[in-house]
Amino acid sequence: MHHLFESNLPRVDYFPFSKYTTPGFRLAEFLLETASLSSQVRVSNMDYTGGPTLFPLHRCKTIHLVRHGQGIHNVEGDKNYKAYLSPEYFDAYLTTLGWQQVDNLRKHVHASGLFKRIELVVTSPLLRTMQTAAGVFGGGGYKDRMDILPLMVANTGYSDRSAISSLDCPPIIAHELCREHLGVHPCDSRRSISEYQCLFPAIDLSLIESDEDTLWKANVRETKEEVMARGIKFLN
Repeated sequence: MHHLFESNLPRVDYFPFSKYTTPGFRLAEFLLETASLSSQVRVSNMDYTGGPTLFPLHRCKTIHLVRHGQGIHNVEGDKNYKAYLSPEYFDAYLTTLGWQQVDNLRKHVHASGLFKRIELVVTSPLLRTMQTAAGVFGGGGYKDRMDILPLMVANTGYSDRSAISSLDCPPIIAHELCREHLGVHPCDSRRSISEYQCLFPAIDLSLIESDEDTLWKANVRETKEEVMARGIKFLN
């Protein structure tokens, strides 16, 4: 999952990216539950409608929560839940359908005018979420320039995609606290930050404290309460 932020103030939108969601975990819903304690929550198609809030609009920013596109683990997990335990789907990448979903959302974000209002994109440091963030909110096709890094290099995660430019797009930063449900499922484990830096040169990974994944445990899975607490910490 990745999260589109204009700021961390009270207004929250949730955009359900697709029907393919990871069984047993909905970080977006947990975040919405916590957000609803102190703010109005709207489920929308990312179009700003200016509804009533608990705070003056001039003091508010909008937070859009967006799921990643379909990953290879979602396809197999829908057939057999035990597939989520397979090392084969370690740090799962987007499927062809997942990339189509990315393309469709990118078109919507631009056509609606929302893209021009985006100030910051926050993504979890996983392959599928950074692919989604780069594909939806990145610049156009990348042309080799020494002074400009690509947002995503060509063919990242077997995508058969051209490199994506970091020009004319909002800054994208990765944050560990908005990762998916941690533990047991290899698809939710991440690669080293060093490897991601090669794949996503212009995504800001400076907030990640450890090069290796020290949060994911092979034999211990977060409880829902722990995920909710992490969501609250992330929003704060």
